Amino acid sequence: MEQNDLLLRLQQRFPSLSKGQKQIASYIIENYDRAAFVTASKMGRSVGVSESTVVRFAYTMGFDGYPALQRALQEMIRTKLTAMQRIQLTSELDQADVLKSVLKADMHNIRTTIETISNTAFNGAMDALLNKETIYIVGLRSAFPIAQFLAYNLNFICTGVILINGAFSDACEQMARISERDVCIAISYPRYSTRTVDALQYAKERGATTIALTDSEASPLAQFADFALTARSDMASFADSLVAPLSLINAIIVSAGLARKDQLMEHFSKLERIWNANQVYVNKQKAK
Repeated sequence: MEQNDLLLRLQQRFPSLSKGQKQIASYIIENYDRAAFVTASKMGRSVGVSESTVVRFAYTMGFDGYPALQRALQEMIRTKLTAMQRIQLTSELDQADVLKSVLKADMHNIRTTIETISNTAFNGAMDALLNKETIYIVGLRSAFPIAQFLAYNLNFICTGVILINGAFSDACEQMARISERDVCIAISYPRYSTRTVDALQYAKERGATTIALTDSEASPLAQFADFALTARSDMASFADSLVAPLSLINAIIVSAGLARKDQLMEHFSKLERIWNANQVYVNKQKAK
């Protein structure tokens, strides 16, 4: 069985499964990133079935035991689903319920992120971000908009923020001067960008502090990160949900702003005068 077909296989086999097996299948479909790293005993307790039922479920699904099922889940997390397979999953949604279904899925992603993200890793990442000389931010392909949002806002708080633009040259070329005095924030969610992973590895090799914003500890970014900040991004669609990742980025921005509140207030006071002089924003009185 192709690992990327696992979720579809579970959905297809679902009607023929026993009650206990359906509970296991539902748990895996909804929590596959957790299921990939829990023991059969722990999964059984989470679902409300025995460990032996979990093991038999793995055999029923065509695996040579529970460890083989775990490996398939872990591999699926690393490679994620192809665009075509995501479209297939989307087709299971009722068109009339798309709006509520997507909003509920985004809410679930944020709730799960709250439950699973490491405060220790977050605090360590913030300490590095605020005490390093240059902040390099790498987020390519679909991650570029949120990388740009992070860079835009950090520029108000920190000096030396560099957004890597993959459109015009190699990321590592733009990071040629990175050193142990700097920090690199790499952002990538499935399907992971090879160039983003390469850039974080390069930063790690150069001695920089490395921060990964990604979806799980199984992400290829995590192995090169001093601090891995995980946010759920799964969505039954060809496009990933970036709601929870953007919420995480908001937390980084707010935390940095609070740490440098006095400097930020002074900086914005200057900016407000510049914005008013150049009519950057709509004047409410003139707009009437």
